[in-house]
Amino acid sequence: MPEIKTIGVVGAGTMGHGIAQVCAQAGFRTILFDINAAALDNAQTTITQNLHLSREKGKLTEEQVQATLTNLKFTLDTLDLIVDLVIEAVVEKLEVKQGIFKELITINTPACILASNTSSLSITRLAAGLENPARLIGMHFFNPAPLMPLVEVVAGVATSTQTMQVVTDLVRQLNKTPVQLQDSPGFIVNRVARHYYLESLKLLEEQVADQQIIDKLLEATGFKMGPFRLMDLIGNDVNLAVTTSLFKAFNFEARFRPSRIQEKKVDAGHLGRKTGKGFYDYS
Repeated sequence: MPEIKTIGVVGAGTMGHGIAQVCAQAGFRTILFDINAAALDNAQTTITQNLHLSREKGKLTEEQVQATLTNLKFTLDTLDLIVDLVIEAVVEKLEVKQGIFKELITINTPACILASNTSSLSITRLAAGLENPARLIGMHFFNPAPLMPLVEVVAGVATSTQTMQVVTDLVRQLNKTPVQLQDSPGFIVNRVARHYYLESLKLLEEQVADQQIIDKLLEATGFKMGPFRLMDLIGNDVNLAVTTSLFKAFNFEARFRPSRIQEKKVDAGHLGRKTGKGFYDYS
């Protein structure tokens, strides 16, 4: 496989633009694609603000800020995604992600690595039906991507050892910590963390305490962010989608059952910070 020099990121949402910033900041030519021009404009604004904030805090120099911005390209044209590696960070729907990969295959060489930032879908299923499934891999970042050090590198049944090694080495070049693992529902972190959310939601549903008290108690025990603040940051729609995916993957075991309270939040459009209201009001 060739050396990774150019990276494409599909999806300019919270995770997508965070991943793009990480790649560009590490010195890679990075192309951020979305079908929505407003999403791209917002991504460019947010990345620029984040970089300048890091400079003000002394974490980056002005030269590093400008170099990162120079490495970035924002595009609505899929033909710009002729790259060495592409990371999709779109909605957690199998058919959507597979459709993206099938389109990317038609414009790239067989050497291009296809990576998914999915947090719950099977890498093996994502690769099913694709030409050369050995080049598809999971590359799961955590939110916010510029700050969180861990990246899960997930091998599907067909993922080649070479693909696994190239991506693991790349994660280190991104100044992140790679953790290699085999395909499994929720991988490691989301499988373990799911009950951080679900048990907190049960406490709220049973009126043991409100979300502020639960958050404060868990933050007091050492968690950087309480479950309800974290769900609002991630997006209640995204968090619910992951829970639903795991619920199905574990044959509808009751311990993974989605919360009715969170379902109502999503139905009402109270998705968290991105909509101005979730478990807290951000208006």
